[in-house]
Amino acid sequence: MPAGVVTASYIVASILFILSLGGLSHQESARRGNVYGIIGMAIAIIATITSDQVSGLGLIAPMMIIGAIAGFIVAARVQMTAMPQLVAMLHSFVGLAAVFVGFANYIDPSIHFEGTEKTIHEIEIYLGVFIGAITFTGSVIAFGKLQAVIGSAPLMLPARHWLNLAAGLVCIWLGIAFVGAESIGAGVLPLIIMTLIAFAFGVHMVMAIGGADMPVVISMLNSYSGWAAAATGFMLSNDLLIVTGALVGSSGAILSYIMCRAMNRRFLAVIAGGFGTEGGTAVAAAEDAGEVTAVSAEETADLLSAAKEVVIVPGYGMAVAHAQHVISELTQKLRSAGVNVRYGIHPVAGRMPGHMNVLLAEAKVPYDIVLEMDEINDDFPNTDVAMVIGANDIVNPSAQEDPNSPIAGMPVLEVWKAGTAVVLKRSMATGYAGVDNPLFYRENTRMLFGDAKDSIEAVVKSLT
Repeated sequence: MPAGVVTASYIVASILFILSLGGLSHQESARRGNVYGIIGMAIAIIATITSDQVSGLGLIAPMMIIGAIAGFIVAARVQMTAMPQLVAMLHSFVGLAAVFVGFANYIDPSIHFEGTEKTIHEIEIYLGVFIGAITFTGSVIAFGKLQAVIGSAPLMLPARHWLNLAAGLVCIWLGIAFVGAESIGAGVLPLIIMTLIAFAFGVHMVMAIGGADMPVVISMLNSYSGWAAAATGFMLSNDLLIVTGALVGSSGAILSYIMCRAMNRRFLAVIAGGFGTEGGTAVAAAEDAGEVTAVSAEETADLLSAAKEVVIVPGYGMAVAHAQHVISELTQKLRSAGVNVRYGIHPVAGRMPGHMNVLLAEAKVPYDIVLEMDEINDDFPNTDVAMVIGANDIVNPSAQEDPNSPIAGMPVLEVWKAGTAVVLKRSMATGYAGVDNPLFYRENTRMLFGDAKDSIEAVVKSLT
């Protein structure tokens, strides 16, 4: 394919990627945004492999086929509840690819630069490998935490900040040695040592982040993978890869900022060491907390039948129980009976940004009744029943009432202001922040214990 056609194809693909991001910003247009992204990527791949600069199609084609088949199988088998793990693993692939491309680009005997161009090119290689290595191991650890293979509690090593600082200074010194190397043989050793340090840094960085900060970690790694791709684009002089990487990197950074603001956290505080203990641990309630009032499915059905305004607040427990479809059925029944049902979504509900929105969309819950926290918080005083399904920290009144709480200042859904709050949980275990929730002991709170899917099914049966 001529260079002019390739350039034009890259421009079209870049426009489609921008339209894709715009479409993904709203639920109603998300499907169209995905289509734009798919078409853009197809154009980018075809234009790249058919360009005059690419050879060895006999090797590239089978690798692409194998990758496509593997991707299709994985995407078809992965449950929506495991989507955060899949996203983390895909980020690791991007990081590892950047490392491999960086090394290959450096030792490629056909590439020759002199003077300033050589220095700039080697800086591009060094940064691409550095960011890619951190992204790779950090994403692997994030996968392990999300999959519960690794404990979610933050690992706080003694003098961890000094260790990070020392690693950063060593990497800078190695970078100077790498750029100043007179031959490829002399530059490979500093590059390898830096890569190993970056691998270790990626592990340490994510291990120090607690389970409560996992949504930030996912968006942060998304940003890192974008910058790694952009650095790779500079290495390969590929304009589309630079644009795509910059789009992913900047959007991931913005999303990380939004996630931090939603939890009243500072991004640097998350990186330095996040909060969160082993999810599901039981914590003894304070002596003056009060008693828990349990409720049956039949009593819950009676509360919902008598209500005019109902707000449902889903959390990760809904995803674990695969309860989104039966909740959608409950919503349909209540709406057909004249009850105004809406959903309140916290920005960090679940394990990754938009997790709850995706699950509800899968269950065909109407987009127009799914509202963000800021849109619905003022309506809770006029709500008859607030139904909390598998959420904990995002509905914890301690965030507003206890200045000494680990989640103090975190914006939360104020479900306790509703006439009655019905909380569906398996047990009295804490959430990922490891903080007891006073909501459970309030006079207007009713606890419906058990698996969320089974409990909602029983409520639906009682409504008929």
